[in-house]
Amino acid sequence: MFLKTSFTTLIVGVFVVYVLHTCWVMYGIVYTKPCNNPKGANCITPFLAGNPKLQLSIYTALRSNAEGGHTLIHKEENFDVNSKFERTINVSLPKKTRNNGTLYALIFVHQAAHDPWHDPRQVHLVAQLTTYMVPKPPEISLISGEDKTQGQKEGQQKKPHDAAAGGGARAGATSVSDHPVSHWRSRLTVNIVGDHFLFDREYLPNDVHRYLRVFQNGKKVVYLPLLFVDELSNRVKDLVEINSTTTELPLTISYDSISLGRLRFWIHMQDAVYSLQQFGFTEKDADEIKGIFVDTNLYFLALTFFVAAFHLLFDFLAFKNDISFWKQKKSMVGMSSKAVLWRCFSTIVIFLYLLDEQTSLLVLIPAGIGSMIEVWKVKKAFKIQVFWKGGKPTFLFGKLDESERRTEEYDTLAMKYLSYLLYPLCIGGAVYALIFLRYKSWYSWLINSLVNGVYAFGFLFMLPQLFVNYKLKSVAHLPWKAFMYKAFNTFIDDVFAFIITMPTSHRLACFRDDVVFLIYLYQRWLYPVDKTRVNEYGVSYDEKPKGKSH
Repeated sequence: MFLKTSFTTLIVGVFVVYVLHTCWVMYGIVYTKPCNNPKGANCITPFLAGNPKLQLSIYTALRSNAEGGHTLIHKEENFDVNSKFERTINVSLPKKTRNNGTLYALIFVHQAAHDPWHDPRQVHLVAQLTTYMVPKPPEISLISGEDKTQGQKEGQQKKPHDAAAGGGARAGATSVSDHPVSHWRSRLTVNIVGDHFLFDREYLPNDVHRYLRVFQNGKKVVYLPLLFVDELSNRVKDLVEINSTTTELPLTISYDSISLGRLRFWIHMQDAVYSLQQFGFTEKDADEIKGIFVDTNLYFLALTFFVAAFHLLFDFLAFKNDISFWKQKKSMVGMSSKAVLWRCFSTIVIFLYLLDEQTSLLVLIPAGIGSMIEVWKVKKAFKIQVFWKGGKPTFLFGKLDESERRTEEYDTLAMKYLSYLLYPLCIGGAVYALIFLRYKSWYSWLINSLVNGVYAFGFLFMLPQLFVNYKLKSVAHLPWKAFMYKAFNTFIDDVFAFIITMPTSHRLACFRDDVVFLIYLYQRWLYPVDKTRVNEYGVSYDEKPKGKSH
């Protein structure tokens, strides 16, 4: 029985088990068993149940333990745990911080009219207000050599005070270092669990345990407010580079109450992001994952998980069926070889573009795998054989038969008509970008020009296959299983286009592919395949392949 189980069925079964296991784990994260007997010895009661008068105080210090002094930057005297607020303040930067140093925030929640440093009922956390990151290189005009900052110089000269204050920033922009420099985190998000939850000692979650501060009040054990600093809200787009002339910077302090389930979920997500950074993920890669959690609500986040899981499944099945189809492919009859070559070229260009833009690994890794598969397809389509002689490769191209030549004629005719429109548009777009837009380097301009041609007019190179289908009045030669998996993934990509950060042109390309797949489906309906007979390409769908006759 197990020998008859197909590989696809096995993968789908593993996928279903994975989804169910993940749902069970997520339920265990958001659900905490409460203490059923409030007067029992196992119950840990909340300090907030007594409605104490609290105060929020925030200090800055050069060290996380506040050695060497601390400075009060903000306090909320009538602090209400259930009242949301947002404050923007200016924070003075010490000299050590300005010289590529660090700065910490110490957040205290304590009893009103008490010194937080000596209050036995206080809770506090430490958050880093600075982080190290390699500064983004400036984009310049490749014709005039002028960057964006220099283009704004004339306007800044009208404001001598502002120009003097920004002089250090301009100097830093024109001489970018490859070494990480200190950046200011302009947001500080603080949360406190507003629920008066009764914890059971026997079922106390490990993730909450490290945030729990308790004290003995008679026979009762009381826990202080659960204070949490949301590190996921620190995005790369909010970072400000610190230089030696920056004396103070704005800090937005945001506060809101949070449920216990959301707190536990947020703790796990922060730990996951931290683990990825330990495995080599950069600040920008981690930022893409943060954006998925921060910029969406929990219900949409749950939908995102299922969408991502199905996207992964369909990606794998599409790769598997595509490779199986091309592995068994012996003839290019009915297949557009130029479309295969174009797909290979376009996927490599897109991969290099995404790499140049430092796009998320969630997008970059599948693009890299897809590029390698497309190179292998070109080798199969053009019947290329590689021989190594003395360390040098020799390429041998196979010959086409009569049926393949007829397909090649249709393919060449379609490409001839497309070239009249495509080449002038691509060259004109590249020249326009060179004159009016700014880039980091000539390589960046070349890659951007190529990828804009791929994104804007790339769907035109999908048309030769449609033209070949029209001329042959057949779609029996196409890998329809792989096509359908890719079609499902294309519509899933439409959802991801609004969730994951990616270049706008890459986002529009997702919707462009929808139109092409709909046309393919129309041709599938227009030229139905009779599975009970052997088609014009020698394939019968209802019969198993026969062995060689003797």
